[in-house]
Amino acid sequence: MPKQQINLGRNWYVIHTYSGYEDAVARSLKQRVEALGMQDKIFNVLVPKEKKIKIKSGKRTIVEEKIYPGYIFVDMIVTDDSWYVVRNTPMVTGFIGAGTTPRPVQETEMRDILKKTGEEEPKYKIDFSLGDLVKIMDGPFKGKEGKVGEIDQARGRVKILVSLFGRDTPIDLDFLQVKKS
Repeated sequence: MPKQQINLGRNWYVIHTYSGYEDAVARSLKQRVEALGMQDKIFNVLVPKEKKIKIKSGKRTIVEEKIYPGYIFVDMIVTDDSWYVVRNTPMVTGFIGAGTTPRPVQETEMRDILKKTGEEEPKYKIDFSLGDLVKIMDGPFKGKEGKVGEIDQARGRVKILVSLFGRDTPIDLDFLQVKKS
C-alpha cells in the first residue's frame, strides 16, 4: 500500500519544542529552510512574545515574555518535504495535531496572536477600580492604605487618596506600586 502524501494549504501551524529553547529552535529552523531551499513552502517562524512592565530594584523595566512557552508558530504549506524539514529540526518534539497530520491554527486565533506580538507599547494590567482600597507597596508611603481616586490607563498611573494629618491627600503612583487590599 503506497504511503499517503501530505499536502495541506498555506496556514500557521504550532510546533512543540523543549521549553526555554524556542528562540534557538526558531533560529535553527530558519537556517535549515535557507540551507535546504524551502522558502517556497516555509515562509515564517514566530516565537510569540509580549512586552510587560515590571519593577526591578525600584526601576521600571520592560521585559519580553513568551506567550506560549514550549511552542513555536510556523507559516507554511505542509508537504512531505516541509513536514520532514520542520519535524527533524533539533529540539522539535512534533506538530500539534492528530497523529502525524498537523492541525492548522484558526485564522481568528492567529490574528489575535499576531496583534498581541505586534504591539509596541506594553499593556498595564490593573486589578482594581475607582474607590477600591489599596495598599502602597513601594516608595515613601510604603505600607499606607488608601482609596483609588483616579486611574490613568494610558500612562499606567493611579492617584491614591491617603489620609495624612486628618485629610485625604492625593498621591500619584505607578500601577506597580500598589496592590489591592
